[in-house]
Amino acid sequence: MLKWLAEQLIPLEPGFAVFQYLTLRGILAAGTALLISLLVGPWMIRRLNRLQIGQAVRIDGPQTHLAKAGTPTMGGALILVSIAVASLLWGDLGSRYLWVTLAVTIAFGAVGWVDDYRKVVEKDSRGLPARWKYLWQSIIAVIATVYLAASAVDPAETTLYVPFFKDVALSMGWLFVPFSYFVIVGSSNAVNLTDGLDGLAILPTVMVATGLGAIAYVTGNINFSDYLNIPYLAGSGELVIFCGAIAGSGLGFLWFNTYPAMVFMGDVGALALGAALGVMAVITRHEIVLLIMGGIFVLETVSVMIQVASFKLTGKRVFRMAPIHHHFELKGWPEPRVIVRFWIITVMLVLFGLATLKLR
Repeated sequence: MLKWLAEQLIPLEPGFAVFQYLTLRGILAAGTALLISLLVGPWMIRRLNRLQIGQAVRIDGPQTHLAKAGTPTMGGALILVSIAVASLLWGDLGSRYLWVTLAVTIAFGAVGWVDDYRKVVEKDSRGLPARWKYLWQSIIAVIATVYLAASAVDPAETTLYVPFFKDVALSMGWLFVPFSYFVIVGSSNAVNLTDGLDGLAILPTVMVATGLGAIAYVTGNINFSDYLNIPYLAGSGELVIFCGAIAGSGLGFLWFNTYPAMVFMGDVGALALGAALGVMAVITRHEIVLLIMGGIFVLETVSVMIQVASFKLTGKRVFRMAPIHHHFELKGWPEPRVIVRFWIITVMLVLFGLATLKLR
């Protein structure tokens, strides 16, 4: 919106041309989202407390979590509002990439909101039944991927690129839709599984989003993409604004979500943010790099899969509790130690993921 306004003012004052730069608008989007989160956060927490929208805690989990019962949840709604406002203010409203990413994020957030509402307001421990949650996630992801495939104007937009290999590019054809669908839904649920400790999911999400923002910038720049020998995807650079909004809103939310948390994001935030990372990886054609940078999310998901498979096949558990962050807690690691170590691992993985841009 403000980009359009600046364009109208350039004939009057050439200085407004500065707002055409992606980097500046990305920084401003981050600052706007951060400010909204910090200003609205205290009001939101008071409101959630007044409505008694508190987190339920499993009695079979770590005993240290029992004190968290009643902590306000559904705080992810604040993240979504911050992202939406910042993106619409500083983004190019003519960008199909910006709109599809925002739409997927909000739609997945709506699914998470229904799940949270049933759990904490209607006191239904099942929340939204898994089959219905997966159905709605699938519908949203399929619509988004079909749209991206149908609106593609360059073969590069539906080609799978493999990092480390300069000339490995697989034309996916109709396989683009199911492949991208699994990336989006898988990423959404992976972040949701990770969201079990104070700040554990939100900062890695910010880091990965920042990494994807850097990738979006170079894929949307014909000179940088040519230099790095990666596909040039016209218009993908606009995702820098969205990534900046995620970073700003995430850091603002972490202000209240850091240990000991004053508020949890709930499924409304976790499902939405995971889907956002997935759809941005699909648009920039760096799905495999997302797998690297989001290694913590992958580890958490795989730990659940191993635990379930082992118990069903042998009746034994591999981990003391899954997802794996609970395993380390039950081994005696204090919660802050688990959180910070997972953060450190994510920093290294994001840097490694960015290094793949040059290691070809």
